[in-house]
Amino acid sequence: MTQPSPSVPALCDIDQQALDWFARRERSLSADEAAQFNAWLAANPAHGEAYARWHGDWARLDALPAADIDRLRRQLALDKASAAAAPSPARRHWLATLAPRAALATLALSASGGGILAWQHWQQQPLYAASFATARGQQQSVTLPDGSVLRLDTATRVAVTLYRQRREVRLLDGQAMFQVRGDAKRPFDVLAGAVRITVVGTRFSVRHTPGMACKDDVRVEVEEGRVSVARGTAPAGTPAILLTAGQRVGADQHGRLGAIGKVAARGIAPWREGRVSFDDTPLAQVLAEFERYGATGLVVRDAQVAQLGVTGTFDPLRLANFMRVLPRVLPVALRRDGDVTEIAAAR
Repeated sequence: MTQPSPSVPALCDIDQQALDWFARRERSLSADEAAQFNAWLAANPAHGEAYARWHGDWARLDALPAADIDRLRRQLALDKASAAAAPSPARRHWLATLAPRAALATLALSASGGGILAWQHWQQQPLYAASFATARGQQQSVTLPDGSVLRLDTATRVAVTLYRQRREVRLLDGQAMFQVRGDAKRPFDVLAGAVRITVVGTRFSVRHTPGMACKDDVRVEVEEGRVSVARGTAPAGTPAILLTAGQRVGADQHGRLGAIGKVAARGIAPWREGRVSFDDTPLAQVLAEFERYGATGLVVRDAQVAQLGVTGTFDPLRLANFMRVLPRVLPVALRRDGDVTEIAAAR
């Protein structure tokens, strides 16, 4: 059996059914088939939506440049040849009855229903792809071709790919603020670790710092609109958590989602204003967060001191205030040794 291409996802069941009906209608339907088609449409609103997508894809062939049409035809010829070795009855029927122009738009299944042929291959080619990264202590705003805006915090890496029917950003490390331009026909997905966040148009932040020991591997906070959060590897149809403005959720490294909580009063992504906030965060984790913005010269060697909780908001690039306040709120002392200052237990 032909296996799906590793770089292009196979069609879902509904899309396969819609594609089959589209192909059958190209050669006209009998009265019984027309009744079956209408019953299929009425059974589920998603059926009509899937059928409309295929119809729209076929209609857009007229806008393709001649070079792309030629490339699709060449790819289709190769796919036909590979499928001819062991074609299924349905495949033979399709190849015999579909007009060549309709075949370009509708043939997306290989001999066993698993391969992706020329039209879907063309559909899955990115319109735009780029990677962005910020250095330690740097922040950057990026406006994408669709009008969406990404605000990258320090030490953050993202990979952006915009397709004809969807938009995707992979947050490889760090944290970013997303202001997504609404487009109901092109959902916007953020992939962070084992989590997928899907939106149409909203403003939210995502944090994914796999190199740090944190309670949550991924954290999502919503400032405006709604976002759907789910395990990235979850099967289609798996229920997702829906977050609205003012809500947050965390997930572990396996994509298991925690309980929905409220965004802190400070709001989401305070790093946009040069601040980082902590709420009873272990001191060791606080120092690791400061190190993301630049060298601190601060160390903690005592395991018990490292677990002391810190609460407050600080400028990560100006730590004098943090160093002045720390001994007043925690039982610690600062001991300077050359360029290094140790945070030790107070005696």
